[in-house]
Amino acid sequence: MFERFYPGMSWDRHRDVWPLAEHSRFVSAGGVDWHVQVLGSGPCMLLLHGTGSGSFSWRELLPALAQRHTVVAPDLPGHAFSGRGGPGGLSLQGMADSLRQLLRQMNLLPKGLVGHSAGAAVAAQMVLHDTTLDRATLIGLNPAWLPLPGPAAWFLGPAAKLAAWNPLSAWACAKLAAQPGAVAQLIRSTGSTLDARGLDLYQRVLSDPGHLHGVLTMMAQWRLSPLSEALHRIPNPVYLDIGAGDQAIPPSLADEACRRLPQAVARRREGLGHLAHEEDPVGAAQQILQWCAV
Repeated sequence: MFERFYPGMSWDRHRDVWPLAEHSRFVSAGGVDWHVQVLGSGPCMLLLHGTGSGSFSWRELLPALAQRHTVVAPDLPGHAFSGRGGPGGLSLQGMADSLRQLLRQMNLLPKGLVGHSAGAAVAAQMVLHDTTLDRATLIGLNPAWLPLPGPAAWFLGPAAKLAAWNPLSAWACAKLAAQPGAVAQLIRSTGSTLDARGLDLYQRVLSDPGHLHGVLTMMAQWRLSPLSEALHRIPNPVYLDIGAGDQAIPPSLADEACRRLPQAVARRREGLGHLAHEEDPVGAAQQILQWCAV
C-alpha cells in the first residue's frame, strides 16, 4: 500500500560512494528487480544481510570470501536498491521463494548460505523448503531464528503493522534518521560500534523513505514462529557466530537454537554486538571460510 509514494533508492545518486559498486549488477527474477553484488570464483556462497541493512553490510568480507568462492550478496527485497516484489513478497516465505528464483536465473547453486540476523532466517527458510540445498552449509551470524522474548514479542509486530499502513511513517522515520548522531545512537543500541564509513552507509539507507517503507512492510509481514518450530528439521551442517554483547537479539536465543539443532556448532565472541561481522570483518571472514571448508 502507498507504494507510489515510496520509490526505491536511486542507484545513480549513491553509486559513486557505494562499496564495491564495480561488482554490482541488476537482475529481474521472481517478480523483484534485484541489486546484487557478485565477486570471485569457486563454490557459490550466498550472503544475506539483516533487517534495515543491505549488501553493503558485507563490504569488508566480500573480497576475503571471494578468494575461494563465488560470493553473491543481494539487497533483500524492499531494501536499498532492490525492488519490493508483489503482494506478500516481503514475507519470510516470499523472500525465500524470490531468492530461489534469483539463483535459478543466475544459474547458481549455493554450497554455503551465510545470513545475518533476519537474513539468517531467510537462509534457514530456504534450506527447509529446497531439497537442492540440503547439503549446503548454513551459517547464522546473530541469527533471528526464534521470536524475541518479553514485550518485544507482542509489541513489535503490531507496531510494524500500524507503521506500514501509515503513509507518513517512513517519511517521519527517515527524517529522524537524518538528524546528526541519530544513526550512531541506533547502532550503539545494538551493542555495536562502527567506523565513520559504516555509519555513513547506514545513514544513507535509514534516511531514505523508500528503504524504510520496505523495512516496515517486511516487519509487518514476517512471522518467525513457524520457522522456529521447524528448526529441528534442518538437516544441514549449521554454525553460529554470536556477538556476546548483542543488544538486539539476546545471545541466549542462540543457545536455544543449538538445543533444537544438535548438529549446530556455536562460537561466541566477546566485545562485539549485533553487527559483529562489521566490527571484526577479518575474524568473521576467517571463521566463515573455515566452516565452509569442513
